[in-house]
Amino acid sequence: MTERIDGHTILIGLMAYPIRHSMSPTMHNNAFAKLGLNYAYLAFEVTNETLPAAIQSIRTLDMRGSNISMPNKQKVIPLLDKLDPAAEMIGAVNTIVNDDGILTGYTTDGIGFMKSLDDEGINIRGHKMTLAGAGGAGTAIAVQAALDGVTEMSIFNLHDDSWDNAKRNVELLNEKTNCKATLHELEDRDDLKAEIADSFIYTDATGVGMKPLENETLVTDPSWFREDLVVFDTVYAPRNTKLMQVAEQAGVKHVFNGLGMMLEQGAAAFKLWTGEDMPVDYIRQILFDDDQQ
Repeated sequence: MTERIDGHTILIGLMAYPIRHSMSPTMHNNAFAKLGLNYAYLAFEVTNETLPAAIQSIRTLDMRGSNISMPNKQKVIPLLDKLDPAAEMIGAVNTIVNDDGILTGYTTDGIGFMKSLDDEGINIRGHKMTLAGAGGAGTAIAVQAALDGVTEMSIFNLHDDSWDNAKRNVELLNEKTNCKATLHELEDRDDLKAEIADSFIYTDATGVGMKPLENETLVTDPSWFREDLVVFDTVYAPRNTKLMQVAEQAGVKHVFNGLGMMLEQGAAAFKLWTGEDMPVDYIRQILFDDDQQ
């Protein structure tokens, strides 16, 4: 790293809270080095309260851009100059590109989710998904999956201040895609169990399972799962989440964390910043190394 950084190095950031667990700096900095690109990627703990100043710093420091993660994916939108069509439709941003002080927001989470399943030989198109969560990641996953051909989706969310966004997601899917979407209260455990039983894939796009909730899971009973269900947890730190452990106890054959999704959404962001294709196979070897915890 020190051999690459000089007076011409261009900075790219990651703004989220919490974020010290992130694998994104490892991913992007190794990709920059592999391709000989003079960029550096750093993680910054940024909350909703400090977000406005952090976004202004992208302009002030002439950064190339930044990734945005929880809890800032929706709060960042009023602070940007433009949105790409997908980000505008989804109502969330995970990537910012700075073009001479003009900040444009993009979303690559949904692309990363679908591509990571494709990489594993899992095709969810034409099937039903039960999805927990309607935040930035959950919304991106819902929209991209519907656009790509998931035919039915049961979206579960807590009846809290994010409920309106969950309602919007369902209306958006039903109006703009061929996917039949329904909204359910996450507090209704019997309903959640029944919808999972009727689905091809269960996806958890909430923050449950990552710090400080790393010892928790929305599904605690292995009997809720069957062997041929696909279980996908968007959390990747810890590597083996509580949800994954429950699925493994049930003998589920296809259980995934969010590492593949993180890799593929990162590759899409990398392309936006640099114009170059990320060396995905090389980065996959680094990120998926069992010694890398």
